[in-house]
Amino acid sequence: MIESIGRNTIGLINGVGMFGRFSARTVATSCASLLQPKTYPLIWLQMYNIGVKSVGVVMVTGAFVGMILAIQGYDQLHSMGLEERMGLLINISVVKELGPVLVAVMLAGRVGGALTAELGTMNVTEQIAAVESMGTDPVKYLVAPRVIACLLLTPVLIVYADMLGILGGYFEGVIQHKINSAAYWNYSAHGVELWDIGVGLTKGFFFGAAIATIGCYKGFNCKEGAQGVGQACTEAFVASFIAILAINYTFVVVAKAIYDTFWIGESLL
Repeated sequence: MIESIGRNTIGLINGVGMFGRFSARTVATSCASLLQPKTYPLIWLQMYNIGVKSVGVVMVTGAFVGMILAIQGYDQLHSMGLEERMGLLINISVVKELGPVLVAVMLAGRVGGALTAELGTMNVTEQIAAVESMGTDPVKYLVAPRVIACLLLTPVLIVYADMLGILGGYFEGVIQHKINSAAYWNYSAHGVELWDIGVGLTKGFFFGAAIATIGCYKGFNCKEGAQGVGQACTEAFVASFIAILAINYTFVVVAKAIYDTFWIGESLL
């Protein structure tokens, strides 16, 4: 048992080190790629595959989240005579937390799995080795465009999810439950600050970078065979999901400290 624990611990430390080196190489290569216009066509292609093709599922997710929040929250608020404040509850929940996190989870399943499967298949069939043998950096050619596209477009997808979440909550609250429309929007406008919107969108950059980096790393280091590719896809989704939750927790703690220190103090002045 002790031998097994030691072996697993060494393997975990080794994996963390390899991922750290891969991430550092990816960051350096991605920054260099942004300064080289010849890599832009690769980035545009990945933006279409990662961003445009994800708009539909992200919008549907946001709409249902808004409607479900309205259904769940109406009875509790109505019993206290506060149903007109439901817009504040729905909009701040969608904009600040549920929108960014659920979009990231959807992308981890759709985009992260696709990246792992694509690069894993290339790794198994030795296409990555062939790219490297031709004198081309595989990280620059295969990884950097995907990471840049995912990093830049995740906040945009969050905007779509937030919009549909707000409209879904409006439909369920105002159209279905006959809440006063003006009160719904007034409470929302007074309760949702620019800070809340900025926090939700800023999370998207970190979520997108984590999803793409983990997916590409698992694809580059998957085991041989179809089973190895499938296992890499599963590991990529699990690791991305845990990373999303960890990043969200860290971001909430840091953002709250910054808000309490600077934002409130500035508003009092």
